Amino acid sequence: MIYIHVPFCHRKCTYCAFYSKPVSSSQFPVASYVDALLLEMERRRGEQAHPIRTVYFGGGTPSILPIGELSRIVEGLRRWFDLSQLEEATIECNPEDLTPDYLSDLRSIGLFNRISIGIQSLDDEVLHLIGRRHTAAQALAAVEQAHKAGFHNISVDFIYGIRAKGSLGAIEALMPLISHVSAYSLTVEQGTALAVQVQQGRVVLPDDDEVVRQYLALHDALEEAGFRQYEVSNYARAGFESRHNSRYWNRTPYLGLGPGAHSFDGKRRLWNNPDGTVGEETLTEADAYNEMLMTALRTTRGLPLAMVPEGQKERLHHAMQQYINCGWIVLENNHYAPTTEGLLHADGIAASLFVS
Repeated sequence: MIYIHVPFCHRKCTYCAFYSKPVSSSQFPVASYVDALLLEMERRRGEQAHPIRTVYFGGGTPSILPIGELSRIVEGLRRWFDLSQLEEATIECNPEDLTPDYLSDLRSIGLFNRISIGIQSLDDEVLHLIGRRHTAAQALAAVEQAHKAGFHNISVDFIYGIRAKGSLGAIEALMPLISHVSAYSLTVEQGTALAVQVQQGRVVLPDDDEVVRQYLALHDALEEAGFRQYEVSNYARAGFESRHNSRYWNRTPYLGLGPGAHSFDGKRRLWNNPDGTVGEETLTEADAYNEMLMTALRTTRGLPLAMVPEGQKERLHHAMQQYINCGWIVLENNHYAPTTEGLLHADGIAASLFVS
């Protein structure tokens, strides 16, 4: 399981807190980034000695990379890692990058069988507000072109909770062409341009009740169209769940490459700082248990009792009763599973169950 972070974008979106730099102002050229990434692959190849089953290119904006540079990265992966059992390879893309020629070249690389398109909204006013470069028409066209190019495992990203009267807009037009939807409630992260705009009163976001209404409306529309919710923010047609992201929620070890990327070896979390240094944290038993609660309770599968240490089962069962009684959690097939309403409170439920 490998994650590759591409730290470039055309410009920074107002809500984005991930490490990225506008490519036009970056003092670190794309070719130099790829050179450094290839050296990191060689140096760290022993950390993923077993066959790789999933690869994910995220960012930033991976589709900002010229095809030649993207091909060099893929060649490095094939050289330094065993891809013989690869099941899924995803690349995140922005709609404005997905010309027919780029999509054709992307297919010709021969690695990617899944594409994730950052649509975010099909409302041009919202797209302008959050700093996106594409229009709603470009977003729709990008999905159509990707499908025509032979990508039949297409995921799209949406953000709700931006406007007081959010709507689904033209999402229905996308339904026949896509297999997966990641739908996120807008989060105001400190240090972002959006945080400043909200603090200054230049952007007024909807209240919690309206955000919940938008979430439920989107949930119902997706379920009616044949998409099943399998995690707080993710919906898929049967068989098209993200295998890579699902392994994150199962706490599967993974290798993160590139500036800003994180790794997990089962006991430690490591991260590449943008300045070239590496951070590291060794998880305590309490940390590992709390992470298990947080990730499992964000999924519709829920928390298997078999994963709970014997010494915690009685305490956990007692604490869960309040959530079972109010309809946020059900105990079925030896799993504590959140209901649709419970998923709205998943992080809070998990935090209340943490041990120290």
